Amino acid sequence: MLDFIVRSNEQLNSRNHLLKVSPSTGEKLPPVFPGQFVQIWVDDSPSTFLRRPISINFIDEKANEMWLLVQKIGEGTKKVCARKEGSLLNMIFPLGKSFSIPADTETKTLLIGGGVGTAPLLFLGKVLKEKGFSPEFLLGGYSKNDLLQLGNFEKYGTVYCTTEDGTKGEKGLVTHHSILQKKKYDFIYSCGPQPMMMAVAKYAHENGISCEVSLENLMACGFGACLCCTEKTTKGNVCTCTEGPVFNIKELTWID
Repeated sequence: MLDFIVRSNEQLNSRNHLLKVSPSTGEKLPPVFPGQFVQIWVDDSPSTFLRRPISINFIDEKANEMWLLVQKIGEGTKKVCARKEGSLLNMIFPLGKSFSIPADTETKTLLIGGGVGTAPLLFLGKVLKEKGFSPEFLLGGYSKNDLLQLGNFEKYGTVYCTTEDGTKGEKGLVTHHSILQKKKYDFIYSCGPQPMMMAVAKYAHENGISCEVSLENLMACGFGACLCCTEKTTKGNVCTCTEGPVFNIKELTWID
């Protein structure tokens, strides 16, 4: 548990804010891995009794900053998005199991995200690029305004887009993008709305592609104590916060 100071708070669109935070003590961030998350205490919201889970969007080692992409959904996240520069956020971090990294840098990787679910994929793309991979990204949203941080993603690989209204990239859902028929991938990572991830998992399974997904189940404690985030797996019901949030699709019962 640690207090972080908000270095900046950028509103990306009407619903999403990018907060860049650093340890208030000035100490160096500990090792953090793509796919892990934080639990934020919202001390200025009387109606918010439990911490709010937020994916780690990016780690900037030089600036000693952690980025958090936060969507305004309820009272708690609205309060987080309203934090001013210089204010404090108390967080438990880093939590959860991260994405795995293939041993062979020739592995063709595709990172598929929808909406705010693209958050952990930026950090993953950075790590893959630094390790010698050539990641590609397939990002989707309802309209072009829902496609977040495209310039940042382009630093680490080729970016393909879909929008349901056709205002950016190909019109339709991510699983309809023509790149999935044109190219062969060895490993797919995905995060976003569950119906999207289930469709991605089905595509990966049918095409013999390894696939990991980051679940967005409601996680209230982060330690497996409250049992809010249980997910049915091939091993039985498990807590997403401790056994995930990243799962190989072979561990889930989606395909069955």
